[in-house]
Amino acid sequence: MRHEMLQNTDAVIFDMDGSLVDSMWMWKAIDIEYLGSFGIPLPKDLQTQIEGMSFGETALYFKEHFSIPDSPEQIKETWNRMAWDKYIHEVPLKKGIPDFLEGCRRQGILLGIATSNSRELAENVAAVHSLRNYFSSIVTGSDVERGKPAPDIYLKTAGELGVSPERCLVFEDIVAGILAGKNAGMRVCAVEDAYSAHDRDKKRNLADYYIEDYLNLF
Repeated sequence: MRHEMLQNTDAVIFDMDGSLVDSMWMWKAIDIEYLGSFGIPLPKDLQTQIEGMSFGETALYFKEHFSIPDSPEQIKETWNRMAWDKYIHEVPLKKGIPDFLEGCRRQGILLGIATSNSRELAENVAAVHSLRNYFSSIVTGSDVERGKPAPDIYLKTAGELGVSPERCLVFEDIVAGILAGKNAGMRVCAVEDAYSAHDRDKKRNLADYYIEDYLNLF
């Protein structure tokens, strides 16, 4: 029997980092390494400043804020290269994801990904974990005008799936993403993640549901 949050649900849309795969820790490591290569220490508030930004918006922020000599395109290429090895070897799926995806497919629930990350990394992550056949739509931050907490990315994903927003359930791990789902008129389930533990109470209050993992949802 499906969990109450899956009642009246025709589509499930996942954020990727921290919601579908356990990768949020990795981006801090990349930021430290990348900025360090220019002799720049990691600012304590960096994650707060860039939360919800698309891949392109983040690259532009780095170029302008840190006076990086590389172009935004070069910055993104470097990040893709640095992240790819970690995604292959060090980033697991969130606990219970394979069975949950199979359960959704069995129940006829459509699946989509709405990620601020790059398309290259999103497609590669799906391929590495043999997930691509589950997802009818993968939308990235570069496909929409505004990043999270604006609703654009979730509305575009719902449009590609052909499902009205009120019939969509979003899984998100950060506050900006939860707000993006709610702003799109969707129900949102917050996902536990060590990276956003400091926002746990805020996540619980903003979201319709909260899970530790994806076990026992069917």
